[in-house]
Amino acid sequence: MTIRSLIQEMRSRPHRIVHDAASTAPGSDPFRWSELPEELLREILIRVESADGGDWPSRRSVVACAGVCRCWRLLMKEIVSVPEISSRLTFPISLKQAGPRDSLVQCFIKRNRNTQSYHLYIGLTNSLTDNGKFLLAASKLKRATCTDYIISLRSDDMSRRSNAYLGRVRSNFLGTKFTVFDGNLMPQTRAAKMLKSRSSNLMKVSPRVPQGSYPVAHISYELNVLGSRGPRRMRCVMDTVPMSVMEPRGRVASTSFFRSHSKPLRSNSASCSESSNNLRDPPLVLSNKTPRWHEQLRCWCLNFHGRVTVASVKNFQLVAVGECEGETEQRTERIILQFGKVGKDMFTMDYGYPISAFQAFAICLSSFETRIACE
Repeated sequence: MTIRSLIQEMRSRPHRIVHDAASTAPGSDPFRWSELPEELLREILIRVESADGGDWPSRRSVVACAGVCRCWRLLMKEIVSVPEISSRLTFPISLKQAGPRDSLVQCFIKRNRNTQSYHLYIGLTNSLTDNGKFLLAASKLKRATCTDYIISLRSDDMSRRSNAYLGRVRSNFLGTKFTVFDGNLMPQTRAAKMLKSRSSNLMKVSPRVPQGSYPVAHISYELNVLGSRGPRRMRCVMDTVPMSVMEPRGRVASTSFFRSHSKPLRSNSASCSESSNNLRDPPLVLSNKTPRWHEQLRCWCLNFHGRVTVASVKNFQLVAVGECEGETEQRTERIILQFGKVGKDMFTMDYGYPISAFQAFAICLSSFETRIACE
C-alpha cells in the first residue's frame, strides 16, 4: 500500500480516531495500521512529513497522521522538528515554541472593529492579500479600570474556562503598561481539583500545581504628552526568557501545550540595573528600533522590506537590548518582531527567535490601544 493510498483511506474515515490497541474489544478486528513494524511506520511517516514540505494546506497530512493512533502520534512528535529548526508551524504546541533563528515567520492580523476581535493568520504566500491559515484569535474586553485581551485557539470560544484559552493581555488605567499572562496551566488545575473531589480524603492535590495564569512579559510605553520625543517608544521585558538566549548557543526552555517548564525570572518590571545585580541571568529586554527622519518625505521611516505599506503610529520593530552600562544600551541589529499596517484593518506580524507566536501576538495587541499620553 502506497503512502498516498494510506493518507486517502485515513481521510475518508468519518471522524478523527484515537486508537489504543490494548483497548480493542474482544472479537473485533484489530486496527491494522497499529500493527505495522515500528521501523516501517517511522519510514512511512518520515516520507509523509518530507513530502508535505513546510507550507499549509499540505501540512494537514502530517496532522492527520498524528491523529490516527497513539503510536503514530508519538512518532510524529519525534519526527516533526520545532519551529526554531524547521521554521514550520504544524501542531498547536508550535504556537508556544520559539520561532526560527535565521528567518522570520510571516503572519498577519485581521481586525474586526464591530466585534472588537483580532485574528492571527500565517501567510501561505508572499502576497499581502492571501487568505492565510488561522492560528489564534483575541477579543477585547473594555473594563472600567483596564482593558483585557483574551487569546484563544478558537475564534468562537473566548471563555477563560475553555481548553482553547491560551492567555490574556491586561493594561493599566492609562494604557501605558501591559502584562501578558500565560493561561495554559488552568485546564490542568481544574483537572487536579476534579480528581480531588471524586477521590477519597487520603488523596491530596499537589501544591506544585499552579492556581491560575502567571505573568510572562511586561510591556511599557514611554510617556510623550507633547509629542516632543518623536514616535512611540516601547519596551518589553520577557520574564520567562533569559538574556542568555541571544548568545550563539543560547536556547529557550522547552514548553508543552498545557504546561510550561520555564518559570518567571522575576515578578515585576524592575529596572535593568537592579535585575543585573540580583539575577545571574537577567530576562530578555526588547525595545523598538529608533526610526530615522526622512527629510524629503517629512516623516519617520523604518525599513520593513516591503512588509508594511501604510504609515501608522502603530508600526514598530523590536530588537534585543543588552545589559545597562550607565545610561547607554547596546542594541542588536537582528529584528525579533516587526508589526505594521497594510490596510484599514489589516496588519502584518513577523516574528523570530527567541519569542513565540503567542508572545508576538500578545505584544502586537498592546499596540492597538489608543493612548494620548504616548503619541
